[in-house]
Amino acid sequence: MRVSISLRLAQTDWAEASAYVTEAERLGVHDVWSAEAWGHDAVTPLAFMAARTSRIRLGTGIIQAGTRTPALVAMTAMSLASMSNGRFVLGLGVSGPQVIEGWHGIRFDRPVQRMREIVEIVRRAVTGQHLIYKGRIYQLPLPGGEGKALRSAARPEQGIPIYLATLSPRSLEMTGEIADGWLGTSFMPDHASIFTAPLAAGAARAGRSLSDLDLQAGGFVAFSDDVERLLPARKPGLAFTLGAMGSRQHNFYNDAFRRAGYEDAAIEVQRLWLAGKREEAAARVPDELVLKTNLLGTEAMVRARLETYRRAGITTLRVEPAGEGLAARLATLGRLLDLIRALG
Repeated sequence: MRVSISLRLAQTDWAEASAYVTEAERLGVHDVWSAEAWGHDAVTPLAFMAARTSRIRLGTGIIQAGTRTPALVAMTAMSLASMSNGRFVLGLGVSGPQVIEGWHGIRFDRPVQRMREIVEIVRRAVTGQHLIYKGRIYQLPLPGGEGKALRSAARPEQGIPIYLATLSPRSLEMTGEIADGWLGTSFMPDHASIFTAPLAAGAARAGRSLSDLDLQAGGFVAFSDDVERLLPARKPGLAFTLGAMGSRQHNFYNDAFRRAGYEDAAIEVQRLWLAGKREEAAARVPDELVLKTNLLGTEAMVRARLETYRRAGITTLRVEPAGEGLAARLATLGRLLDLIRALG
């Protein structure tokens, strides 16, 4: 099992971020992912890290699909792949209507179809093909105008992996069909089948198996003999996910927890959050949900969770190591890597 990390959202101490990533690379971390929500973009930090690293893969985790044209996504991917000597991974996600319509002013329209078409166009563009494409959403060249079918002037990049961050059954099937990897959120390895079954169905449709995908999921990692002490700090984040990561009508994260059997808790936490009762929402998050979405406790407890993730088919564990300050976070990360190596 490999390990990947993420750059923290709204990271402003870039010297510390650089030190974190370069030391993680030295420890043997496989990927670093850069996200975007409504703050910093996902791309620019990776260019910063590309100049400071030599082995670790650099991934957008994720670019919000639909906020850029497919050709611009391809141009960005080719640029980062070139400057990193082939270490770039393109991660895409549809986000949700609150961000896409509220922050970008773009209609959240046919997200799954849009994602499929973006992937198809990007793959054509980065491999040096002329962009001739007729989809339900995108048409290249644009009909009725003066555009012509262009081919990238940059050197073709033959193997840029594309990972999708998906949650709904339909989008998971598409991921299994067309992607190189999956970026999982709201994931509990104890209930992995609600994700892996549609991923496998999509993979079978494309004539391959689930093992052909790199499945990445994980959570917060903290070691302590007093696991009860670790639980309260994780509940506000879960309450935010259940209550704020989407509208009342469309919260894909909340839906995933409902499908895993936590419908009552998911509905109640969302209700409290949307009513402005955030502390009550956090208090309503079950302890069990915290434990199943993270790796917390003694070394024996974390080791047991690692085995659960491995049995669920996760090939790369994506983690946020605990710690006040850089040295403490790296100590947690190193301890986790030692456990994984011991498991073989």
